[in-house]
Amino acid sequence: MNRLTYLFARAVWAVLGRLPLRVVIATARLAGGVGWYFAAHYRRLVRRNLDTAFGAEYSPEQKERIGREHFAGMAGNIAAGACLSQVPAGELQKLVDVEGFEHLINALSSGKGVVALLGHLGNWELLARLTPQMFPCECGSVYQSLSNEHIDAWIRRTRATEGLHLFQRKEGFHSAMELLRKGGVVGVLADQHAGDSGLWCPLFNRLASTSPLVATMALRTGAAVVGIALYTSPKGRWRLVFRPAIALPKETAAATAKLNLELEAMIRQQPSDWLWSHNRWKTPYPRFLSIGGKRGILSDQGLTPFRLMVRSVNWLGDAVMTLPAIRAMKRTRPDLQITVVCQSKLAGFWRAVPEVDRVLSLPPKCGILAAAALLRAENFDAAVVLPNSLRTGLEAWLAGIPRRVGYRGHFRAALLNQVLEKPSVSSAPVALRHQVHSYLDLAESMGAPRLEPEEWVAPRVGRSVSQVRRVAVCPGAEFGGAKRWLPERFAEVIERVSEAQAVEWVLVGVAKDAAAGAAIEAALPAGKGIVVDNQIGRTTLEELLECLRGCDTLLTNDTGTMHLAAMLGVPVVAIFGSTEPRLTGPLGVGHTVLQHRVPCGPCFQRECHLDFACMKGVHASEVAQALLTTLNPERYD
Repeated sequence: MNRLTYLFARAVWAVLGRLPLRVVIATARLAGGVGWYFAAHYRRLVRRNLDTAFGAEYSPEQKERIGREHFAGMAGNIAAGACLSQVPAGELQKLVDVEGFEHLINALSSGKGVVALLGHLGNWELLARLTPQMFPCECGSVYQSLSNEHIDAWIRRTRATEGLHLFQRKEGFHSAMELLRKGGVVGVLADQHAGDSGLWCPLFNRLASTSPLVATMALRTGAAVVGIALYTSPKGRWRLVFRPAIALPKETAAATAKLNLELEAMIRQQPSDWLWSHNRWKTPYPRFLSIGGKRGILSDQGLTPFRLMVRSVNWLGDAVMTLPAIRAMKRTRPDLQITVVCQSKLAGFWRAVPEVDRVLSLPPKCGILAAAALLRAENFDAAVVLPNSLRTGLEAWLAGIPRRVGYRGHFRAALLNQVLEKPSVSSAPVALRHQVHSYLDLAESMGAPRLEPEEWVAPRVGRSVSQVRRVAVCPGAEFGGAKRWLPERFAEVIERVSEAQAVEWVLVGVAKDAAAGAAIEAALPAGKGIVVDNQIGRTTLEELLECLRGCDTLLTNDTGTMHLAAMLGVPVVAIFGSTEPRLTGPLGVGHTVLQHRVPCGPCFQRECHLDFACMKGVHASEVAQALLTTLNPERYD
């Protein structure tokens, strides 16, 4: 197949070489302009790259014109190269207007050679043929072998015949360095994504993996660096521009960053001539949050952010259990901007998380298409889909987010392009891992560090200790009655603890817990001076957060409020019934979990259909003692 492709290319080159140059270019440009409308994948890539580079600097109309001209110009230059293949290299100079040639001559005068800083600008193939004829010294170019060995050999023979030395990357750079030391010129295309072997330096203020080769060669040999580009001019002419030599810092990373600025300036001279259809700001796979690679990251202030969307889960408790993963993600690349997309009921919670840069709250009853449209407008670089639902995967896919990460399941694997398999639950240790580990696994798969349990929640800001302690009590549970301890026993605990020390009590929960709160108040004995501030159903999520911050501890069922208090570093005394604390217990240290194990539990049912033995087996005396121990650890050690 490679040989047939080679023979076809030779035939096309031979035919085009016999046609008038202007006719060939005009026809190719027309084909390229049509290609803009049919090559949907590359059109999206070009638009995204232009948005990355220019943002609001250029209007959408200007960027669209640049994109179309890029397609037309690239097709015209490729066809021009074929049409001119029969023209002797010495005759090509007649088609070129030269600017700044004296910069090259001045740089060569030192006798230490010149590294030509090249980009995929204009007709770079034509430039390769021109340089041996125009430059007053030996010329070479660092060359990446083509996959088709026949075409590769053809190009190498042609370049050698015309006097250009080619140095294959895989063979090393010793010969190229020797040519520089002899006072020659070596060209290096320095604008391609360099993967893990590159330095992450800003290009148009966006971190891009950049080859340090130009800087390394110049610093080791003492050669000057001159930017050279062959820009496209109308009607079959080109403009060859030499820029002044670049004064480089003595350190490779800093020099590479400065060369990116020079490339940026070269691109800005004629933006449509650059290869926007190359994925220059590629998102690495799969560890795109760990972009240091072998050489680390060189960054400065003012970087364009890498926009990561995190699609939140829908339950408050589950949302808190994703926080360690969010904290781990935030410890990665310096340009990371985390935007959490959530239901409106959780917006207040996420706004209180310092690691989250932005919160995008979906309107109530927001459909899939409407949600996808909102996400598309944000132009995210990657999405982490935490819920395991088909809908959330579909939203990210319809939004056109380039990298979509999540767990397999619910028929959505095809909607994601970085899929993590769920760990097997066939063994007991895996089956009983805390749910937080599944989110940490997801973060780790993207390159985030693995946080230790003591790092899962932020340290609590100390509360001033007074003789009167403040305790919140949450008697409800969103999931169902099987998770709710008996109201009269909550009342008994309040009575027992109040007899031992002075406590301010506050009842918290949502409106549907009002009956439980009323039952607790009714069960409290009169005349003992026990005052309970019943805030159930009267606080917003933000107000609940402030309330918990002011408490010494929380007495609760297995609820979202339990996780919320743990996130704030507030010690928790939690009563578990139908659920498993090893899976969903409070995060952090200093918490007490009470559970009466029964043969039928944990059943994970919403309602108990038997005798509620798991909850009835937890007695008020042991809960009161646990609460007193939490409030006075020094007394009960």
